Parts: sequence; C-alpha cells; structure tokens
Amino acid sequence: MSEQKNPERPEPNGQNGQEEAVPAQREDTGEAIATRRGMFGANNGGDTSGYGGLVRTVRLPGAAQRPYGGPRGRADGYGEFDEIADELEGALDEQGLVPESVIEKTVVDRDELTFHIERSHLPAVARILRDDPALRFELCTGVSGVHFPGDRGRELHAVYHLRSITHNRLIRVEVSAPDADPHVPSLVDVYPTNDWHERETYDFFGIVFDGHPALTRIMMPDDWQGFPQRKDYPLGGIPVEYKGAQIPAPDQRRSYS
Repeated sequence: MSEQKNPERPEPNGQNGQEEAVPAQREDTGEAIATRRGMFGANNGGDTSGYGGLVRTVRLPGAAQRPYGGPRGRADGYGEFDEIADELEGALDEQGLVPESVIEKTVVDRDELTFHIERSHLPAVARILRDDPALRFELCTGVSGVHFPGDRGRELHAVYHLRSITHNRLIRVEVSAPDADPHVPSLVDVYPTNDWHERETYDFFGIVFDGHPALTRIMMPDDWQGFPQRKDYPLGGIPVEYKGAQIPAPDQRRSYS
C-alpha cells in the first residue's frame, strides 16, 4: 500500500517548495559589543580553520525586567529569582546602600540569574550573600575571567559562581573593569577558597585582585610577558619539527579566508 502524503506536512530536503529546517537563531536582544569573523577570531595572521567567511555579532544579555521568574514561580510570574533579588536589595538598604548604585543590572538568561555589581561594592555584596539568613550563599566555587575587547570601558570581567547549600540555589555575580584599570577587590577574606582561583585569573587575564594575600603567577613563568587568555593575545605558538619538516606556529600557517 502506498503511503499517503499529508499536504499540510512539508516534505524533507526542501521538496514541495518548502525551505529546509534550520536551527532557530537566538533573538537579537541585548547589547552588541563586537562583530566576530572566522571561527576563532584570528586577526593577526589570517584564519587557518577554513571558516574565515563566518560573521557573528557578539552580544551581551541585557537587563531583565520584573518579574524575573525562576524555579517555583507563581501564576503572576514572580519566582525564586525575584525572591533572591528582593532579599539582596533589602539587605543593601539596611546597610545604607542604594541598590541602584550597587547593582548595575540584573540579568536572567538561559534560566540563570546574574547580578552585575559595581566593583567597589563587591566585598559588601559578597558578605551579604554569604551571611544573610534568607540568602546563605555559603560556597563560592571560584572566579572566572572573561575578556571582551569590544566592550569599551569594561573589557575585563570577573565572574563568581555562588551556591547556597542551605537553600539549594545557584547564582552568579559579575563585575567589570577597564583594560586601563584592571583592579577588582579580592574576595579571599569572604571566600578563602578563592585564593588560588584569583591567582589563576590574574595569571591568564591580568585582573589585579586588590587585597589578595599573595597575588602571583601560578601557571606561567614569573617573567612571562602578557596574559595568554585575553582575546587580543597573539595566537603564536612554538614551531614543531617532525622528521625534518617544520610546522609553523598557528598564526603563521596558510590562510583559507
């Protein structure tokens, strides 16, 4: 018996005049900070990946609007993220701090909550998040560095992942600093486990954590020039010899773009 065709169902591979299915694109929301070309953003020696024709806009998520939602939400949209934000803002008020001057923006993206904090207020916010009974983010699992060369005036970002064992919650706190003034207060006094994480972030990104007890390189040699995980750091590499032949460094190989 021949299979009957459903006229309302498009044929695969673009038959019946229908376009092929493609993955849904992320909405063009947030703040555009750069346009990236190629697979890895190589711009010193040409793109060697074969994907030099790719063009992508780099966007940072914009500030979320109330209600933020989150797990265990109500019918009106109020959820766990709103509860955390309310408790943090209330605690800041109690300490005489204006929440709007401390929290630069609150982002809800991919069902995750991030507070962008003005860097000078970072230690105070961290203590509130750790000590307030309604928050109790007792554990900081480390700090990660991020470099956005196109994010003018705030090129360097430090991202902290905080977990509340008491309330079973996970949030992020993020601060930014300009390339010309790469200083962020250390959180070792609040979260001692950040000791080695801050050293690593300093080593690879050049973020200076003021107040750290012994801020030194831990991966690169002490006399190493530059910070190798910044996006404007040259790809470079060491030429490799193989049976008499030499493979050049990545940014000196043939370009396909």
